Amino acid sequence: MASIMSLKSRLSDYIEPQFGLLDELLSLEVLTFRQYDKVRTGDEATYERNEALLDLLTSESQCVKFLYALQRTGQHHVVNFIRQNGG
Repeated sequence: MASIMSLKSRLSDYIEPQFGLLDELLSLEVLTFRQYDKVRTGDEATYERNEALLDLLTSESQCVKFLYALQRTGQHHVVNFIRQNGG
């Protein structure tokens, strides 16, 4: 379990939510409007909002769409990180 937590912690440092990722996740119906607003407008640091975003991914379908959204927003390095670390 520690390795999953470590992966999540490191991943939350790499995601760039402000460059269209949240909009893409909303359009793919991975996030609801309420979840979108909570992650987008939170007062926390970016990594904390990213951790909250990752907590919302609870199904395999959502994870697949998340990877697709990362690719569509030019975050190929994050997709590679996930795939190389068993995500």
